[in-house]
Amino acid sequence: MLQAIGHILPIALAVAISSVPIMATVVILLSPKGKRTALPFLIGWVLGMAVVVTAFTLGAQAIPSPRSNRRPDTVIAAIEILVGVALVVLAVVEWRRARRHPSDAMPKWLESVDKLGPWSAFGIAVALNIRPKGLLLAIAAGLAIRAPELSVGESAIVIVIYTIIGASTVAVPVILALADPKGMQPRLLEMKDWITANQGTVTALIVFLIGVFIIGTGLAGL
Repeated sequence: MLQAIGHILPIALAVAISSVPIMATVVILLSPKGKRTALPFLIGWVLGMAVVVTAFTLGAQAIPSPRSNRRPDTVIAAIEILVGVALVVLAVVEWRRARRHPSDAMPKWLESVDKLGPWSAFGIAVALNIRPKGLLLAIAAGLAIRAPELSVGESAIVIVIYTIIGASTVAVPVILALADPKGMQPRLLEMKDWITANQGTVTALIVFLIGVFIIGTGLAGL
């Protein structure tokens, strides 16, 4: 189980550092409806993440394992390499887009997040887990959690750890803002400005590094 935890840690960190859910969280918390919508958004983000990674873990479990422990699991390794390459390509596209169109403006869809009600915020948070990058990271996590020696309980523990780490950058601001709205407002404004100015470059770098890591994991499994 420790090996699986070590494998999913960098993937979970990549999910945690993803700028889109963090920015959506900040915008919601700064909105007049923040107290009513922040908690449903957090619940949707956590639930969506757990469901998606569980689904991919179950899908990975359905892939036949080699009959001999001495034989490499080439199917899993090949999928990991493909996922890693896809993440690297996404990172390059994101980086080139950030270089060509540097902007301090938020994405247009985020400008309407502050007008959402509780159920809409919940739905948006769930939907953010099925973005291409989110799905690729969930696939990589599912492949990492899939291990013949892991029991169902141990797999569930790894999924919980992955979800806690991945959701931490949304959960912490929500909890702190609900506990101390006035004290958190200046920090939220600083976060908003920083993420808006740097989100493209930071996201591209993190996704690129994780993609290379997953490619290396796949190559090591061949």
